[in-house]
Amino acid sequence: MYKLLIRPILFWFDPEKVHYFTFSLIRFLCKIPGFPSLFKSMYEVKDPRLEREVFGLKFKNPVGLAAGFDKDAKLYNELSDFGFGFIEIGTLTPKPQDGNPKKRLFRLREDSAIINRMGFNNGGVSAAAERLCKNKGVLIGGNIGKNKNTPNDEAVSDYETCFEALYDHVDYFVVNVSSPNTPNLRALQDKEPLTALLNTLQQKNLKTTKPKPILLKIAPDLTDEQLLDIIDIINETKIAGVIATNTTISREGLQSGNQSETGGLSGKPLTKRATEVIRFLSEKSNKSFPIIGVGGIHSAEDALEKIEAGASLVQLYTGFIYEGPALVKSINKAILRHK
Repeated sequence: MYKLLIRPILFWFDPEKVHYFTFSLIRFLCKIPGFPSLFKSMYEVKDPRLEREVFGLKFKNPVGLAAGFDKDAKLYNELSDFGFGFIEIGTLTPKPQDGNPKKRLFRLREDSAIINRMGFNNGGVSAAAERLCKNKGVLIGGNIGKNKNTPNDEAVSDYETCFEALYDHVDYFVVNVSSPNTPNLRALQDKEPLTALLNTLQQKNLKTTKPKPILLKIAPDLTDEQLLDIIDIINETKIAGVIATNTTISREGLQSGNQSETGGLSGKPLTKRATEVIRFLSEKSNKSFPIIGVGGIHSAEDALEKIEAGASLVQLYTGFIYEGPALVKSINKAILRHK
């Protein structure tokens, strides 16, 4: 129904406007008695064999919603009704910011892809933390970044601010230094600044009464040498794991007219590269840390490939938009069949 009827209608309109319209529609429907239960009955797969314990947390199933969809933690309770095992909110920054000028979100239908140059648009970490007080038992990841106007040599303080504001409200943290849409942000992936950033956060984390898992989200455009550096950094800083991968700046093999737009590319063109990065990190590290696999998952087979490559959990974003919520159920059922 989604791909035959709902998606064609939604895809007639501007993608950013459709995103907010869809949010409003889901929020409205979930206020009507019976609709949350209906969504759960349609999309949720309950089975103890789907449960995963990863970096000390218990996930009811290994399929999550990636950061960027619910940036401001406004719809995480409702989105969990679509069968997700966990929801990642953000990317959040210390101060509210509008992000980049519109138009900044583009569909590439021929490629089943999206290009975005949103630029960490969000209402600020404090506002999101307040909304997370209404959590009804959803396992939440908090994806954190720096404000656009914060210079890189002061970026650590932005991440510390976000960590402190979200600490009581999220189950794990994700350090985002890999978005291509904030000027110079990816320079923080270099070994020296990244090690300093993660060490600072981890030291702050270890001083708390109950340290939270800290993960690093990396770009798919890193070289093998840079990926080996990532492994060294994780081993040195003792953070919990990696999310592989963020969007790509590559435009190789695209067919759509929008391919010349600047920003990060997500969707099917990223499928192969994201899986390659997962496999490389898993093999070269001797599986010494967990990996959340994300990038180009548009089918159950795509998800299984990432799990077989070494991912402990997977996340959806663009595939969720193109394939609909039935994809979550399809992946979980496929995982059960391959047990």
